[in-house]
Amino acid sequence: MAPGLLIGQLAKAAGVNVQTIRFYERRKLLQPTTRTPSGYRLYGPNENQRLRFIKNAQALGFTLHEIAEMLNLRLNSRARCGDVLRQAQIKLTQVETKIRALQAMARSLERVMRACREGLPTDQCPIFQGLEQDENASASKPGAQAHRHRAPLAGSRKGGKASP
Repeated sequence: MAPGLLIGQLAKAAGVNVQTIRFYERRKLLQPTTRTPSGYRLYGPNENQRLRFIKNAQALGFTLHEIAEMLNLRLNSRARCGDVLRQAQIKLTQVETKIRALQAMARSLERVMRACREGLPTDQCPIFQGLEQDENASASKPGAQAHRHRAPLAGSRKGGKASP
């Protein structure tokens, strides 16, 4: 048998499912080095390294499309580290935007939680009232999808009534 790892061995070494490797193959992110005479996929050390790259980039929030772009930069002899830096800067901006959105969600939740009176019946609960608000008006605005989670709770008042 030719040297290399079978798909199951590579999956185990990388801590992923065999189906994950097949999925990456369909997305053209990973390819076997060769095949055995009986058709089994064989992977070399470069594929193991590439798989680690994919998993680590995903852990940093990169999408598979962005990962493919970065892998293509690695193969492009004219690409420079600055090209990769720009990709990382774009991702950092996206992460910072997401953090701000999550912080706004936390503030909204804290606000309605402060308004909550534990002894009130649930039909007067400000948390339920905030979640029941109509969000259609804000959902049609550009960018509203990313901030949709803030709309129902943002207008809640401390007195227990949600603003119209």
